[in-house]
Amino acid sequence: MPIPAPLAQVQIRRRDADSCVADNGFCPDWIVDNLDRYGTPFLQHVYLTVAAVAIGFAIAFGLALLAHRRRWLVGPITAATGILYTLPSLAVFFLLQPLTGRGTLTALIALVSYTLLIIFRNVMTGLDNVPTETKDAGRGVGLTDRQLLWRVELPLAVPEILAGVRIAATTTVGLATLAFFAGAGGLGGQIFSDINFKSNVVVGGGLCVALAVALDVIVLSAQRLLTPWQRAR
Repeated sequence: MPIPAPLAQVQIRRRDADSCVADNGFCPDWIVDNLDRYGTPFLQHVYLTVAAVAIGFAIAFGLALLAHRRRWLVGPITAATGILYTLPSLAVFFLLQPLTGRGTLTALIALVSYTLLIIFRNVMTGLDNVPTETKDAGRGVGLTDRQLLWRVELPLAVPEILAGVRIAATTTVGLATLAFFAGAGGLGGQIFSDINFKSNVVVGGGLCVALAVALDVIVLSAQRLLTPWQRAR
């Protein structure tokens, strides 16, 4: 009895997909059938990135405000955060494990340390670039130093500050792919589980790129909302 044409087509498609997987090629059918396996690692990657950037911003922003008032702290803070930034990421993940164990905490400590220099420098640059005449005008109308900082200097420094957040976010997305070495999961575990399989690398890498682009767009949109005078100009 002859096999119906639709069934024959399904069998041919499956043979092609099996051959593609065996050859470690780019297999659209395999991607569609296995896309759900990337759901949990992607959410872990999002958490690691967002949490690291948020914590790093809180620390670096506080240090920048302190150094803005006490200028002698700029050098030591820059040096300390610079040392953290230059440490090899894999070495940090492994060196922390005897102290903090394997897991999310170890990964976050390492990832946060790489955001500090970027954000600190950008906050300082933004505050230092506020025109002197603008600050003099603020003092002329009776603003205290605290009021001048929060009402004049920080609003004008927003573009530089958020530029640092954008750089830190996209950098952290890439570094978070190594977090699986610390037992924190993320897309890196999926990518390295079969790095020779093109479809696996394309999906894992593509999700990392998509996350970086999404975070960049979110921060850029926040910048536009916080700086209406730039839109008007």
